[in-house]
Amino acid sequence: MGHHQGQGTGHEQGQRHGHAHGHGHGHGDDRDMDWAAMGAMLERYARIAAPMYGEAAAWLRRWTPDPGVVVDVGSGPGAVSFLLAEAFPTARIVAADPEEPLLERARDRAAREGLSDRFETVRAALPDAIDDVPAADLLWLCKSLHHVGDQGAALTALAGRLAPGGAIALLEGGLSARCLPRDIGFGRPGLLARLEASDEEWFAGMRTGLPGSQDTAEDWPALLADAGLRHTATRTFLLDLPAPLSEDARAHIVEEFTRRRDTREGRLAPDDLATLDRLLDKDDPQSLHHRPDLFLLTAQTVHVAVKDAPGA
Repeated sequence: MGHHQGQGTGHEQGQRHGHAHGHGHGHGDDRDMDWAAMGAMLERYARIAAPMYGEAAAWLRRWTPDPGVVVDVGSGPGAVSFLLAEAFPTARIVAADPEEPLLERARDRAAREGLSDRFETVRAALPDAIDDVPAADLLWLCKSLHHVGDQGAALTALAGRLAPGGAIALLEGGLSARCLPRDIGFGRPGLLARLEASDEEWFAGMRTGLPGSQDTAEDWPALLADAGLRHTATRTFLLDLPAPLSEDARAHIVEEFTRRRDTREGRLAPDDLATLDRLLDKDDPQSLHHRPDLFLLTAQTVHVAVKDAPGA
């Protein structure tokens, strides 16, 4: 399940995180995963995106001002879990993920930051182990739900884990990341738009291949209502890192483009592949490694729904 906590571009902001922590788990395609590298990559993106996720976590206080238990469903190494711990200083924080090496990283960080007394981890995967998700006053799902075939059924099951008056905060949607100008000085202008179209093709294929996949309109407020919850708010949060970028942010973008180049051989025109090669060439002064105009701009949308107490 996805905590990856949203990286990359468009739907692929959940690909690494969600694929590795969700539908891929147990299907044989992540047994060779380098979890140490994955954890480091997820933690780096969380550092970059902390202003956005921290703002979202603080915003949730208006619906759950004093939750007893907050669960980060699809937590990965717990990067957003710690922002939730900051936003809710009296809550018990639970990081839930199927990958033990990532949960171990989360426990280690909790120990370093003196949070072990109110931080714990649970090994749980969507959709098969929803019952392993602890009962909670707030459930945070960051790009994990779209890696479940039947998203509506998963939301209904998760609603059953909520205490009366509790809330689900569902991060799905938003806008694809932008990091380069439309015209980068070589190749055909509009490369990022074509990469985004390729991402959409990948995402559609990923969804179709999930067990029990349902072709469902991504009307998240309606899906939350169908799960027996009352949709209360939707808000989009911006990550706006203008040039010049930090080395962390630049390294993140290089890694994302490297992964895209590795997976786009059959999806992009030869000239776009050549452009990607040049962008990734450390010896090229106009590559991602050296460009002064590199930036990072993205927007993530959070939907909040509340479980009304009986008779409310």
